[in-house]
Amino acid sequence: MNIELRHLRYFVAVAEELHFGRAAARLNISQPPLSQQIQALEQQIHARLLARTNRSVSLTPAGEQFLADARQILSLVDVAAARAARLHLGETGELRLGFTSSAPFITSVSETLSAFRQHYPDVHIQTREINTRVQITLLNDGELDIGLMRNTQLPDSLACMPILREPLLAMVHHSHPLAGRAVISLDELASEPFVFFDPHVGTGLYDDILGLLHRYGVVPKITQEVGEAMTIIGLVAAGLGVSILPASFRRVQLHEMAWVPLHEPEAVSEMWLVWPRHHEQGAATARFIDMLSRAAGIAKKAETHC
Repeated sequence: MNIELRHLRYFVAVAEELHFGRAAARLNISQPPLSQQIQALEQQIHARLLARTNRSVSLTPAGEQFLADARQILSLVDVAAARAARLHLGETGELRLGFTSSAPFITSVSETLSAFRQHYPDVHIQTREINTRVQITLLNDGELDIGLMRNTQLPDSLACMPILREPLLAMVHHSHPLAGRAVISLDELASEPFVFFDPHVGTGLYDDILGLLHRYGVVPKITQEVGEAMTIIGLVAAGLGVSILPASFRRVQLHEMAWVPLHEPEAVSEMWLVWPRHHEQGAATARFIDMLSRAAGIAKKAETHC
């Protein structure tokens, strides 16, 4: 059996018009080929679909059933084509996004997530809060489409785009002598108990901030090691030590804690948008990258080396 979609469309037109001439005009073909195609269709399915006389055309019981099924098949084809087109345009599908704990505090990121959801409500956004080390692995394995992470050493298999460069700030308890200062230097933190990330957590901020301290000859006295930035903030607010975090975390307002600018010009951190360089990028992913680059006020480059 070799039934094509055009056979179904021809039959539906005749069944709805109940007139070969009108059906042929509707289909923009001549009447003899249409009659031949309907006859060929009946021969293939071994059933008479239309009762013909010199004056009228009517549906047989088999024709009525075939009309209902043909309409359903053609409708499914139209739905399938529309779904494929929307997926190709990035209007449906899935976006798998990994991010570090500080990413949602960045205005351009939160605004892009909100705008993307409003513009593309049928795209399923799968978000995962995971550290930089794990993000790199999942991006390479094709389990994430894009990642948001702090500046770190990336393999050649990943491309990235800096979306934010922001200052690092010192964090002290509000009663600490340094809390009232307009600016402090890193060496003033050297003798203070330091609350910081556990080195095994895999966050990019660990190497980023410790590298900065070491460049200025500061070896922090780390007395508390934790897994999350919010825990660092909570422990500093409890008076258990001092720390350093990017300025985006300043949106967490605790009256027990003070944020103080650092004197050193290199006390900055970048947030990167990272994606697999050699994996085929879906349309939804491309749209998100474009929206975020515009929200961050930068020009997107497909092959960026951070």
